[in-house]
Amino acid sequence: MPAFNYFIQTHGWMAVVALIILLIWSVVWKGLALWKAARQSDKRWFIVMLVVNTAGILEILYIYIFSKKKLL
Repeated sequence: MPAFNYFIQTHGWMAVVALIILLIWSVVWKGLALWKAARQSDKRWFIVMLVVNTAGILEILYIYIFSKKKLL
């Protein structure tokens, strides 16, 4: 465990950068999927995606598998 603590203390900025990248990734996919679900009046998917945070995985599945219309 001391090695892990040392890594976090010396490379903490890498964790912050990784979290920022993950946040941006998630917000972009969530925004696209929520927009598409709203335009298709897909209330159930909209609510699920709004409540469940999956780092973009659920949103990507909705966009490419479960929605029937094209994105643009």
